[in-house]
Formats: sequence, C-alpha cells, structure tokens
Amino acid sequence: MDTVRKAERREHDLLKGHKYTFLKNPTQLSEQQRDSLEELTTLYPNLGKAYRLKTLFNDLWDMPTKHAAHHFMVQWCAEVRTADIPAFEPFIKTLIGHWYGIMHFVESRLTNGLLEGINHKVQLAKRRARGYRNLNNFINMIYFLCGKMKFNYPLYYV
Repeated sequence: MDTVRKAERREHDLLKGHKYTFLKNPTQLSEQQRDSLEELTTLYPNLGKAYRLKTLFNDLWDMPTKHAAHHFMVQWCAEVRTADIPAFEPFIKTLIGHWYGIMHFVESRLTNGLLEGINHKVQLAKRRARGYRNLNNFINMIYFLCGKMKFNYPLYYV
C-alpha cells in the first residue's frame, strides 16, 4: 500500500502528509482523516483500489475455518491480479510462499511469539555476558533465565 502511495505522491502534491491516513487501521482514523481518505481515494482511483484491497485482506484474520480462508485468499489474489497493481506482486509471492503457515494460523490461532520471546532472552543473556567460553555455563544460564525455576529456600536452617 505504501509503495502505491509513494508512486502517486511523486506525481501529486495533494498527497503530502497523508502517509498514515492510508497505513492506519480504518477504525483508528479520526473524523478528519476519514474525510480526507474518502476524498483522496475518489480523486486517485489507483490508490483507492489499493486501499480497498488492503482493507479487504484484513478480513482474512477473522475467517472461521481453514476452508473459508483458503477460498478467501484465492479470491483476493485473483482480485489483486485483475486490479493490475505492480506493487502488490511481491506481496502475493510472499503470501503464496507462506500459504500453509497462514492456513495453519487460521486453523489453530497459534503463533510463535512465545518462542521468539524466549529466543530474545537467550540472545540478551549471551550479549550481557559478552559470550561464554563454556557451553555448559551458557546452557545453565538459559535454564536460570527461561526455566521459570523457583528458589524458595528458607532463610535459616533449623
């Protein structure tokens, strides 16, 4: 979407200052931004088509089944190809490359966010220590940071 806006912006000065009008979620737009968005999409039909396709794609994440999502994505890709917007072609290739992962997300609603968070903690520990000479010490540090171990030892021995 932003590539289409930039291409139109090079030709028309009226689009200056409207980057986030097109990139923001439509529900988050102010009344003034909605009015200018409506005006700009009617003035520049290519930009209007791209914005419509962008907002239409967001419906994918609310699909109830894998089957419905598959048909939606096939139809959306066909619409993009008929709209003939060259800036969307790399996105379609990426979409096709990650097709099964997207279908799996629609079916299970699981992401790898938890694993990315753990990986971040591991990398942070490695940076903080400026490297480990001994692999066992590094593994132990990972267990201490990510293992959620509880050390509830008594303060005094009886």
